[in-house]
Amino acid sequence: MVAAVVADQPSRRGRGSGTYPGAVIEYCSGQYPRMRLDHVSYAVAADDLAQTVQRLGAQLGAAFSDGGLHPRFGTRNFVLPLEGGCYVEVVSPLDHPAVDRAPFGQAVKRRAEGGGGWLGWVVAVPDITPVEQRLGRSAVDGHRHRPDGTELRWKQIGVMDLMDDPQLPFFIQWLVGGDHHPGAFESPVRLEGIELAGEAETISSWLGEPGDHPLDEVSVQWLDPSGVDGESGIVAVLFATPHGLVRVD
Repeated sequence: MVAAVVADQPSRRGRGSGTYPGAVIEYCSGQYPRMRLDHVSYAVAADDLAQTVQRLGAQLGAAFSDGGLHPRFGTRNFVLPLEGGCYVEVVSPLDHPAVDRAPFGQAVKRRAEGGGGWLGWVVAVPDITPVEQRLGRSAVDGHRHRPDGTELRWKQIGVMDLMDDPQLPFFIQWLVGGDHHPGAFESPVRLEGIELAGEAETISSWLGEPGDHPLDEVSVQWLDPSGVDGESGIVAVLFATPHGLVRVD
């Protein structure tokens, strides 16, 4: 992971263009009445987890908290709430049989073994049933306990598709109240933009052509995958912090 403070720069939003900073990110607020950006995920090996969390927290000027273990996936994470109610997670595989059985565990392990980096982005939906029907398969249950004992539960689908094409987000439906969501805390950090190797049309089709696109309020720079090591997916995420704009690749 390389994090650097960069100067303000022009970029493109999910639909249209404009220059941040200063934009109000509204898609993460409320009780998730519509499809929205939920979080971005960075995968590292277990041995690198603590160091990565400390380094990234120092760069962003905010502390990550222990998110706990994902027993069904064989992973664990640390999370940092972001302004507007979304969040960033740093996740690592565990030495546990579940990591090789669950698609999410497989995806985290493969990314970590490849040197670590951005795993992908995640879209929250108020009801995952239409997504299940469109994809022709059922969502899987997930849960974890925070160190304070709070249990978080959700359903997710689409991780296998992300592994095939990392530009695609997977979907999540939270089964807890908004006050327990990982992003439901005050934060001095805002997700300012994403550099994404992929095609806007492909992602819109994957999302089901929503009227309110999850990236509408995000500054997006679309990159040609052929020019980024021939791979699609998140190249970098920009964060507005108390120290300025920070780019994490």
